[in-house]
Formats: sequence, structure tokens, C-alpha cells
Amino acid sequence: MLAPGVRIVRGPDWCWNNQDGGEGNVGTVCEIGKSGTVGSPDKTVVVQWDNGTRTNYRVGYLGKYDLRVIDNAQIGVKHPNIKCDGCSCQGIAGMRFKCLACADYDLCHACYHAGRHDVSHPFRRFDSASARGVDLPARRDARQANLKGIFVGATVVRGFNWEWNDQDGGEGKMGKVLDIRGWDNESSRSVANVAWFSGSTNVYRLGHKGNCDVKCVEGSQGGLYYPEHLPVLGQGADSTAQAERTVRTGPPPFNVGDKVQVTVQVDRLKHVQQGHGGWNPRMAEYIGKVGTVHRVTDKGDIRVQYEGCNNRWTFNPVVLHKVNTIAVGDVISVITDAEKVKELQKGHGEWIEIMRDSLGKLGKVLKIYQDGDLRVQLDGHAWTLNPQCVRLIPGSAAELANTMHASQNQRQEPSIQWQPSNNPGDGPANGAADQLVRAAAQGHLDAVERLLEAVRGEAVDARSGGKTALQVASHQGHSPIVRLLLRAGASVNASDNDGDTCLHYAAFGNQPGVLDLLIKSGSELNTANRSGCTALHIAAHKQPARCVQILLGAFADPNRTDLYGDTALHDAIGKDSYQVIEMLCAAAGTDFTLRNKRGFNVLHHAALKGKNFATRKLLGQARQLVDVKKDDGFAALHLAALNGHRDVVETLVRHGQADIDLRNNRNQSALLLAVSQGHCGVIELLVKLKANINAKDEDEDTALHLVLIKRSHMNGDIRQEENPEIFSIYEKLVDVPEHRLALSIACYLVQSGIDLDALNSKGQSALGLLQESQLQELLKSYKPLVENNRTSEDNTLGVENLSLNEARNATDGYNLTNSAPKSSPIRIVEEKGTRRSRREHKTDKTLEMGGTSQENSPNHHLYQNEILPAGGQNEQQRNQSNKPVECLVCSDLSEENVKLEPCGHKPACEDCVSRMKKCLQCGQVVQKRVTKDGRVIPAKSRQPSAERMRYLECKIAEIEESHACSICMERKRNVVFLCGHGTCSKCADTLKTCHMCRKTITKKIPIY
Repeated sequence: MLAPGVRIVRGPDWCWNNQDGGEGNVGTVCEIGKSGTVGSPDKTVVVQWDNGTRTNYRVGYLGKYDLRVIDNAQIGVKHPNIKCDGCSCQGIAGMRFKCLACADYDLCHACYHAGRHDVSHPFRRFDSASARGVDLPARRDARQANLKGIFVGATVVRGFNWEWNDQDGGEGKMGKVLDIRGWDNESSRSVANVAWFSGSTNVYRLGHKGNCDVKCVEGSQGGLYYPEHLPVLGQGADSTAQAERTVRTGPPPFNVGDKVQVTVQVDRLKHVQQGHGGWNPRMAEYIGKVGTVHRVTDKGDIRVQYEGCNNRWTFNPVVLHKVNTIAVGDVISVITDAEKVKELQKGHGEWIEIMRDSLGKLGKVLKIYQDGDLRVQLDGHAWTLNPQCVRLIPGSAAELANTMHASQNQRQEPSIQWQPSNNPGDGPANGAADQLVRAAAQGHLDAVERLLEAVRGEAVDARSGGKTALQVASHQGHSPIVRLLLRAGASVNASDNDGDTCLHYAAFGNQPGVLDLLIKSGSELNTANRSGCTALHIAAHKQPARCVQILLGAFADPNRTDLYGDTALHDAIGKDSYQVIEMLCAAAGTDFTLRNKRGFNVLHHAALKGKNFATRKLLGQARQLVDVKKDDGFAALHLAALNGHRDVVETLVRHGQADIDLRNNRNQSALLLAVSQGHCGVIELLVKLKANINAKDEDEDTALHLVLIKRSHMNGDIRQEENPEIFSIYEKLVDVPEHRLALSIACYLVQSGIDLDALNSKGQSALGLLQESQLQELLKSYKPLVENNRTSEDNTLGVENLSLNEARNATDGYNLTNSAPKSSPIRIVEEKGTRRSRREHKTDKTLEMGGTSQENSPNHHLYQNEILPAGGQNEQQRNQSNKPVECLVCSDLSEENVKLEPCGHKPACEDCVSRMKKCLQCGQVVQKRVTKDGRVIPAKSRQPSAERMRYLECKIAEIEESHACSICMERKRNVVFLCGHGTCSKCADTLKTCHMCRKTITKKIPIY
């Protein structure tokens, strides 16, 4: 229970007056103390009180316990199969209280402290699902106190961990808590839903992963509680951990969602089912079939759901086995224990030393062999791996890892703490050191001079609280004292217990004058502390940015990385420090391609955090990064869309010319990711920018499938200024009882031309996901009405009254993916019954593949003239009088080439200009390509498409398997065994059994 996120109140050894705001005020454990840490040592915790106070407290330090736990649901504690008999809530979150006088009677923590049930009955408290329980006395005579803090109705402002820009309306703006809820299925009561007085509403962390985004300016009442009936934080932690380790021995339990299979015969199943759900003859039909764990009962039995079966069968867990669910194309990560991988690889492809570089990295499954071994693409190599060496990365986990809420994407600003030693047992030397350091910190020049005269030699670097006088003077910016200490021989590169040198201290204090002085005195510029941070990393967090300017001017390395793999530019982007970003982007030698340990380069990081200024600067310096993907296939556009950063999405597409339909490893486009999270502003923007509205993910779900599948979990923002069309639909659906936001998005997608009849991999249409017929009709009512004007070579009467302008306007506003350009009347007159020439089929195919439009070709004029009405003769004559222009690259003729901006020249056609980076006529860099009808042509990369890459990867893997040694993958296969498998001669020398089929090798035959 000693974990970040736990909600606490003052405990039995409290002696800190009203730091917490008074008895009953609630706080959150944010950090757990560690040995050797100055600010928060072992057996202490850092607490963020709801009133904004933040400091550390004892949880066993010197045998004292300052805190009690009021709620631990925030760290994911849950009793999934226990129902609260007070409020009828299924699955008690947090502590459970069981009545010892009544049979099978349980209360959640809220009902227990509210006095539900007979208060004369004793209870047993269970702090977790695996806890043994603690007996409590009756509540009749127990003391009660009032809870106060961030509860429903509290008035709050932004707090310590705030990183959401100006969602609240700006610093100091207030909001009111509407409710306290959980963070998806990870935890309960760990986020607060806040309505800001500025108008917006959103959820903010209140204990989730130990973070607190808000603090209260006016707390609200949270009910009564029994202080003496709460667990003491830190008390019995060691014994509890030992008990949990004892309980958890043996095979791992089944979890909800696991794929399982009955692997015993009928007779055995009948026998073991007694007392475990019983036997039904129909259960025999499901032996050997794969089902999904639906629930784990109180007794530990497993309830399994089979596809196509209305019943759920309860099985004894001894008859079930987990089924390997890894499939070709899945993203996996290799476990990091090298020794374990070596052992597991014996007889499964074996181990070679170069595989060490792939430990912990993401890869993709290329093939699954009959014996279950995996062929995995990892870091440019293809390895044969034991499936026990890898861990499946599910799609939801991959998406979570690319959100701002992921724990690995949270960073704390570097800081230092110092207090002078107050130990009366310190000797005279240490007392003199304390005086010297204190005088240096307080800026008393005369006192420092006097003390330096009293000490000799190395005593000038004596420490107090682990810090030297020069370090604290540097931090405080006392330049005269710094000069004095340097003249006295103080070490400029001395480091404290955390590895921070004087240069770090000057950067922490944002003291540019002292920083310059230390550099000129020989301070090492690129020394890293124990967190891997150089002075440049620390200065990147500070404003104004004069320290960064000085460090870069002294040629500090901007590419040094900390323990997270972040450069100073990563840190500056996270802090949204405009000046620092500009300086680092302009610095000589800055490597924009460096990735941190989470796989993010600086553009990925800016897109993740929603930093539009940084995104623009980075695109100006390194636009080649715009479509670069992480290992999981997420590019900057995916990250911005997934996290709802509309302005960054617009910058990436318009300014960076990102591929709007780029796919990640799960075949998701930016539009699909935005729809999955309900980001209305991003959805509407991407549709208007001509994203493929009918794109499908790896499960062949369209955006409409996704929004209907996730409709019960969708709670995004909807703002009229950012998404006027969805907002308009939302206002009309006032009578819809639930899922109003999701249905508004679905109606907008239908209105924008999405295919209602598209089927996913399960053969389901989007409408088939809705059970209510009235909702199906609601979506159908938004389907755009396009007039059916049919034409054929035999009968052209159907278009007799259709003018060219009408043909152009009929489909304006619809995002039809497989269609001709808006200016072409073919979009209206072509239907399934229309005969088309081979040239027209070629045109459609070219458009679908993202190539050039042929609407201005001579052949197209002939077709257009055949279907023009009599009233369009003048328009026809004007078209014929237009002289076609030649593309300077491919020499094709068209009515007008594409205009380049800012130079205004028109050198090439659509297809050629999309790959042009500079104008052929003036040499100026191309920023935008605009057609005559106002369309912006995106830049095309010379990199092959994702589909082409997958095809090539498979072909390469096949070639490798047929020619290369399957063990080392480096040398040619030139030795075969009688079983038919083979290796290179070097690898074959040490083999006694075949690495593929495990048969004993009796003969090794060289081949030439």
C-alpha cells in the first residue's frame, strides 16, 4: 500500500501543527523516499495536501508514523467479485470491510465510515484483495472526524503537476469539482472532473500515478470517518510484502480477457468439475476450443465465454491452459534479462551475442513456426525466438504509451535541496564548514573573508549538508563571494552527493553572471550529474534563457542525453520555453534525430506535448522528420491526433506537409486515432484536409466502427469555434439519452461521406453495432443525398438539364475517397451502370493511388465534350481555345501547371510538383503547391508505402530463410543435416541436435 497515489490523512505520530490544514484534511502520496536522498530519505514520503502544501513525512523513519490511509483505490486496489451490501456497488474499489457477526456482509470504505449496518458489530478490514485482514472493534463508541479537501463541490486552481497549458483559462483561474472518478480501468477515484469558470470542462489527475494537477482554494466536505479504524501508512509494510510474496507462489492466475482452452478428456473434466460449477453434458462440445475469460469467481473458478454460445461455462482452473495469442504482424518486446533469454533460446534458434542489443526493444512478428517459435523483425535483424522470450504489446497499450498520461512520458523538473547541518555532535571543523557555507549562501562577504582566513588549504571545500560554499554561492548568485572563493582555491568542479557541480548550481539558480565566471575559471561544461543532466539540461528549464545562451556560446554539447535519453531540446519543448527552443534549434551541431529511451525524437516530443511553437521551429530546421516513425509506427501526426492537439495537427499537415494518411504498425491513420479518443476538433480538421475517411485499421474497422464501439467511453471536448459542424449536430441531439458526443461524431462522419456498408474483419457493418433501430435511422438520415444522373453511350437524356456548374457543386463538402477532382463532372455522371473507356479507368486508378489527376488531358476534353449539355457550348468553346501547357519534368500537356508558393512559378504538373523541393525556374524553396482550383498538393516522400514495405520485408525474410544460416543470419547456409535443415559450417561445428526439429544430428553434409 506504500505507493504513489494513495490518499491520506494525519496519523498517530503527527506533530506538524496544521501543515495539512487541520485534522481531516486529505492529501496524496506523490513520492516514496529512497536511501541516500537528501530531500526524502528511506521510510519517508512526499505528500501533496489538497490545500497546496507539499512536504515529506515519516512512515517508519525513526519508528514514527505521521500518516493514515483514507483511500487506496487510486493505486488500483479492487475486490472485483465482492458486492457492497450498503450501496449495492459491484466490485468494491479500495479497502473492504467484512462484518464478523453477519454471514457474507461486506461494505465499501464509504459505507463503512458513513455508519451503514449495525455499528455494534465488529468488522474485518481487507486493505487489498490478497490481504489477510485486520480485525476492528465496533464503531459504536469510536471517535469520528470530518473529511475535507478536493471532493464534489470544491473550488480548485491549477496545482503542482499541472501541464495542460491554459485549459483552465490561465494562471489563477478557478473551477468547481463536478465529480471524482477513475482513470479508465486502471484505478478508481483518481481523477477529478472540473468545470472551469472560463467555460471548459475536463478531468485532471488527483492521485493517478502520484500526480496532482489541481489544488483547492475552498475545500468541500467528504463525510465522516473513523481515524483509529484506518491503516497506518508504512506500518507492517515489510510483513505485508512478505505475505504477498508467499501468497503469489505457483502458476500465475488467469485474468479477465485471457484466451484459454480446456485440455483434458471428458472423464477427467467430469471428475474435477465437482464443487467447481458442476458438470453439464454440453460442456464436452467446448473441449479444445478457445474461449475468453469473462470472470474469476470468489472461489477462484474461471467463467469462460465462447463465441457463438449464449452460456458462460464455469471451469475448475486446473483443466484450463492459456493459449498463445501472438499472431503475424503483432508488435512485441523482448524481455530484458539476458541470462534468461540465453537459457530459453536453447533449442529455439539459439543465442548469439549480437542479440543483446535487441533486449527490451520493440519488434514485429513475421512468421510463426509449427512448433510455436517466432520469426521476429528486431532492430534491422530477423531472429528466431522462443515465444517465452517476448511480451505482446496490445494495441491499447501501444496507444497509451503515446499519450501524455503514460507514466513513462511524465517528467519532473530537476531540483536541489540544502539545509545546513544542525547535529550538535559535529566537531569544530564541521561547525566551521557550516558557518562558511551559511555565510556564502546568505551573501555575507565579510563573514566569508573572515572564515577563509581562519581555515587553511582544502578546508575551503569543506561541506555542510553535502554542499560546498562555492556551490551555494553559485546557486544564490553572489558573484563577489564566488570570486573570493575561487581566489582562495575552491574547486570549481567539485560535485555533491547527487553529482551536481558548481555549474549545475548556477544553472539551478539561473545565475548567468556566475555561470560565465565559472566557465572562465575552467568549469567542465558537459559534466553530468547522477540523473544524467548537464548544466544545459537544467538551464533549459529556466527563464529568461541567458544561461542557455552563455553555455551554447561556450560550445556546450546540445546532444548530451540524461538518464531518460532526453536532450536539452526535449526538456525545453516540455517546458514550452520559446527562447530556449529557438537557441537550441539554431545551435551548431544540434542533432534533431536523437531519440530518448521511449523512442521519441524532438518532433515526436513536441507533437506528444502539443507544443505548436516548437513544432513550427523544428519543421523549419528539419522538415525531413515529419513522417519519421517510432518503433511502434507512430509518427508526429499520429501523436498529435491521438492526444487531441488540433493546432499541431494543422501545422504538421499544412506547414510540414505530413502524409495525412500515414499508417502506424496497427494500420491506424491519424483520423482513426482522433476518432478513437473523441477529439472533435482534430476529426473535423482532418476531414476538411481530405484525410481518407474510409481508412481501416488492422481489424478493418473504419472510423464509424470505432466511434460506435467506444461510444460508452467517449467524453472529449466539443467547442463551437474548433468543430462547428459536429457542435451543430450535437446541439440537435438534445433528446438522445446517452452517448450523445459519440453519436454526434458518427453523424458527422456519415454526413461527410463515410461508407455505411463497409465490413470489418468480423463481417460487421457499423450500423450492425447498434441494437436500437432508431439510432440506425438517425445515422442514415445524415447520409448525403447525391442526385443520380446516369449517362451512357446510347442515352444521354439524363444529363440534358445538368450544367457544368451544377456538376461541380453537387458534391462540394463531401469527402469521397475514390473519386475524381471536384472540377470534373465525371464525379456526378459516373455510376455503376455507366460504360467507361479504358482511359477513364486508368484515371480513377491513378487518383486512388495518390497520383496525378488527368482531368486536364486532351482525352479528358473529348469525354467531357461528349457529355456536355447543349447549353454548355460556350463553355466548351472556351475550353477548346485554351492552349495546353507542358510540364518541364515529364513533358505531359495540361491546361495549367501547379503554382508554387512563394515564388509563383508554374513549372510542373501535379504528379511531378509533389516531389519538388525547390522551384526549377528560380531555385527558391517550395513552401506550398496550389492547383488552379485551390487544392494544396502535399509533398511526397520517396520512401515506399507501408504496404510495399511489408511486402518487401516478407520477401527479404523468405530470401534470408532460403539462403542464410538461420542461427547467425550472417553467413551462407552451406551445411545440411539428414533431417533436411541446415546452417553455415561455423555454426554447425558446435551443434549436436538440429536447432529446428530437435533431432540428433548423425551426419553433416557440405553443399556447394
